[in-house]
Amino acid sequence: MRFEILRLDDVDGSAVDSTVVDAASVNRIVQQAAAVGQRILIRPAESASC
Repeated sequence: MRFEILRLDDVDGSAVDSTVVDAASVNRIVQQAAAVGQRILIRPAESASC
C-alpha cells in the first residue's frame, strides 16, 4: 500500500508539499517529522488504476 504524506504549514495548516511513499517508509518519515516538530498529514494514496 502507498501513502501520501503532506508537509503542513505551521501557521495556517495548508499543505506545503507532498510525497507518495510505500508503507515501509511511513514510520521513518513520522519519526523524522516528530524529531523536528514538523506537522504532517498521512493518507492513503489514490490508486492510479480504475
